[in-house]
Amino acid sequence: MKNLEIYCVTDKPITFLENFNYQLCGVGDNKFSEKYLRCDTHNNIYNKEKYYSELTFHYWYWKNKLDINNKNWIGFCQKRRFWINKDSVGEKITLNNFREHFLESVPSEWNSYESILCNPIKVNEVKISKLLKRGIRSVIKNPSLLINKNKRNIKLHFDMHHGHGNLNKAIEVMDKTDRYDFDKFVNNSTEFSPHIIFISKSEIANKWFKNLYDWLFKCEKIFGFKDLHGYDTNRLYAYLAERYLSFWFNKYTKVLNWPWVFFDPEKED
Repeated sequence: MKNLEIYCVTDKPITFLENFNYQLCGVGDNKFSEKYLRCDTHNNIYNKEKYYSELTFHYWYWKNKLDINNKNWIGFCQKRRFWINKDSVGEKITLNNFREHFLESVPSEWNSYESILCNPIKVNEVKISKLLKRGIRSVIKNPSLLINKNKRNIKLHFDMHHGHGNLNKAIEVMDKTDRYDFDKFVNNSTEFSPHIIFISKSEIANKWFKNLYDWLFKCEKIFGFKDLHGYDTNRLYAYLAERYLSFWFNKYTKVLNWPWVFFDPEKED
């Protein structure tokens, strides 16, 4: 892959990608062949994989493999969520044609940008029934959430799905350089780029990883691990990183949003 290195993080083998131009990266307890990078060697946080998910590999990559002198674009995707070419939007992607659609080279329009984030998702289209079920404490405090979609922000979404008040607690220990701006972001934005996938030059990735893990390790002193259970909080550190990523890259770099696809060959018709 000329000028583009993509690392795909997965918790189980992805056989259809094993002969593709992506570097596969295994996390979790499944067995992986030598075709996969592993993140349980050298400087690692492998023992936290249950709570950090793909960030377990990101940390290993940062500490053991990242070369800030590398001039290529460095990118990350994950099992079932892949970068695609811009003209592949809306196309049906299958095992027979995925090579035509998965991103493999650097488009010329990237020349004016410093980082690439996946197209954002909106969080304010929540059904009233779910808002009342999972966000009742927020609704009681601010009943206008029932009628004004623009007030259904990232913070509300996090409170509904990953523990009410947890995002506020995490922001309180954030470095003051970002604390106010990030709080403003989650309280005013109704969309973010999901899945902790991005593409940038190595120097930028290095700065991102440093800021991210400095913050998350402070968050560990608040939340720990033993009380993190189920979908809502088991992967709390990954959920925090997901929101921080959109804010950080847009604050510190010139960002271009790029298309991605959810592709699961096991569920192909």
